[in-house]
Amino acid sequence: MVEFNQKHIVGEPAREYEDMDDITRRTLNVINNATGEQNSPGPCEVGTAEKSNVELLDAYSRAVITVVEAVGPAVVSIATGTRPKNAESETGGAGSGVIIAPDGYILTNDHVVHGSKSLAVSLTNGTTHAAALVGTDPATDLAVIRADSANVPFATLGDSASLHVGQLVIAIGNPFGFQSTVSTGVVSALGRALRSREGRLIENIIQHTAPLNPGNSGGPLVDSRGRIVGLNTAIIMGAQGIGFSIPSDTAKWVVSQLLTLGRVRRGYLGIAAQQRPLSRRMSRFFNLTQASVVEVLSVTQGGPAAQGGIRKGDLIVAMNGTDITTVDMLQKFLSDWPIDTPVKVSVLRVQERLEIDVKPSEAGAHE
Repeated sequence: MVEFNQKHIVGEPAREYEDMDDITRRTLNVINNATGEQNSPGPCEVGTAEKSNVELLDAYSRAVITVVEAVGPAVVSIATGTRPKNAESETGGAGSGVIIAPDGYILTNDHVVHGSKSLAVSLTNGTTHAAALVGTDPATDLAVIRADSANVPFATLGDSASLHVGQLVIAIGNPFGFQSTVSTGVVSALGRALRSREGRLIENIIQHTAPLNPGNSGGPLVDSRGRIVGLNTAIIMGAQGIGFSIPSDTAKWVVSQLLTLGRVRRGYLGIAAQQRPLSRRMSRFFNLTQASVVEVLSVTQGGPAAQGGIRKGDLIVAMNGTDITTVDMLQKFLSDWPIDTPVKVSVLRVQERLEIDVKPSEAGAHE
């Protein structure tokens, strides 16, 4: 126990207190970034040689901040069920959405708004607006609603076809009522197939590593320029670092159908499919210039494809002479092709190229 006496108090400290004063002085110098003694060890910090890497991380942080500040105002919280009478007391929401036009059109997930009797959207500026359902497409888990407001901030739908594995992406949403919750990651895979909560197979999904929460459903996945490249749709419960988004190219097509027709009218082949790279050997063997094809994963019994003779494992390379390289291209072709009109499907099967006549029916007729 240290004992203080009058001698210490009047300014004649013992030697150990002189040492303690020196330690305190040196500590204060270090805390205030003053020059230390030559023989003292240096601080544990990044050296000059490594500062270039730190500057890169700083640039990365600034890029994320810039994107969030630009896109954040277009991300909304969507509340379903009973419309809150007092907007200030509303703290939660069923999910997220992103405004895609200044007239209040909002893109979100079908499962966010499915079965709701009323809709309300909350913007980052604190205002809440009533919203109406424009249309839904359960096959892609997409929906469009319209807020009762005009001249609102909106985000741009980008080009998901230009995405590459390893590319930086930023997920923005409103999980559990927290506005502009942000996470970052990279694209880890393209062209995935995912079953929805209702058991539907959603094709051509973007897999990424940006952490998601359930409330992120309907929020945008954006690139480093702030363009929407996907719409967050699901997470695998219990898995770490696995998120999925619907490509923006799919969203563009679905939105155009919903705005013009009120529903998505598409031809139905009765297959599940995914994009697959085409090897150089097969390209040379079949004299093809395309880099990818659409692989048939399964064929629905009794469906148009089964009736025409398409099999599991077939590689679709063209429809009526039009090259097909992605599932999006196949869906778009079927949306433009007249229902119940035969179409010639070019497929690769082992070492043969076959031309198979298939008569697409309207999607939904077999459900």
